[in-house]
Amino acid sequence: MKNSKLNLQSIGFLFTFMFFLSVNIMAQQKKDTQNKTVTPKTATPKTVATKKIVTAPVNKKVTAVKKVAATDTLKSCCSKIPSRFNAFGKPVDKHDGMVWIPAGTFMMGGDNEQARKDEYPKHGVKVNGFYMDATEVTNAQFSEFVKATGYITTAEKDINWEEIKSQVPPNTPKPPDSVLKAASLIFVPTKSEVNLNDYSQWWAWTRGANWKHPNGPNSDIIGKDNFPVTHVSWDDAVAYSKWAGKRLPTEAEWEYAARGGLVNNTYSWGKTFEESGVSKCNFWQGNFPYLNLNKDGFMGAAPVKSFAPNGYGLYDVAGNVWEWCADLYNNDYYTQLSKTKLSINPKGPTKSFDPDEPLITKRVMRGGSFLCNDSYCSGYRVSARMKSSPDSGMEHLGFRCVMDKE
Repeated sequence: MKNSKLNLQSIGFLFTFMFFLSVNIMAQQKKDTQNKTVTPKTATPKTVATKKIVTAPVNKKVTAVKKVAATDTLKSCCSKIPSRFNAFGKPVDKHDGMVWIPAGTFMMGGDNEQARKDEYPKHGVKVNGFYMDATEVTNAQFSEFVKATGYITTAEKDINWEEIKSQVPPNTPKPPDSVLKAASLIFVPTKSEVNLNDYSQWWAWTRGANWKHPNGPNSDIIGKDNFPVTHVSWDDAVAYSKWAGKRLPTEAEWEYAARGGLVNNTYSWGKTFEESGVSKCNFWQGNFPYLNLNKDGFMGAAPVKSFAPNGYGLYDVAGNVWEWCADLYNNDYYTQLSKTKLSINPKGPTKSFDPDEPLITKRVMRGGSFLCNDSYCSGYRVSARMKSSPDSGMEHLGFRCVMDKE
């Protein structure tokens, strides 16, 4: 591979980003549509084809390679992970760091004109009471899990071609091994205003980026124990949850809890989003993706509990990092639920479908991140929905857990 560049004509396919800052961001393989621009139908960014796939040394910006799970199940290693509550032979408070979310009913779905099509129709939902982590899972908590189990995250593993080839166009040739090395997506701000439909301009597929090195191989998490763990895939989040004796929240549980007892409000704190005064969450302040005014004091992720909690005592349900939910994603799921007067403890659709990437199974993400901005992504709204494949990991994606009442 001369000069570390791959010629798209020679390998015959295009890996693209599907991110979501309000979009999914892991790359997907498209059919041969080089040199054609796809015009987005809505405000949600669509794939923009490029002429070539580029790989580069560590920390250089390159086009992302999509890692797609062959099946929508955990890796075999996850089934043998011990619980933190019986692994050490001593009692542990299972509800430490969690808050009780009382049972109730609410109207689930979009509350203002920023809501996207898949946030409608608004529909009635009832959920049982449950415990929820007050914060996103932190580096310290995830480190404890890894130390106890020896778990290796998705981003730390090379990509297995046998796992992804079933979800790309038939007869797609295997890319060079150099493209399949362990890596993850990190955010790289642009130098000036750019076309917001081409998110490949601010995401870099970086070798050596993972939960221990969130900004690339030359970074670390020393002194960041209370920051949310990132670069974790859905598979990683489920593995941790099982070890902790917990589970991921359903999408309905997440939205109900994030609303904090408020009725039909757009945000976890109320109806309006004011950027003046004390910041209510960690988000992008300025012109995305090149100018962050940093009024809230954080250029990237913030330590948990840096902002005021919502009415249920939950921190960072708006901004900071996106959070995995248990549910499969289906763009038409709310239409299905609306046919029932009141859905009781809905657990998501039985089949995933994303019309933008129909070959890829996806899971729901909620809550927005430090990259969200109204000019591009208003993901900090309580009803905002995003999605990605279960093996996706990125710099602004984490999770929190829930537990049923015993």
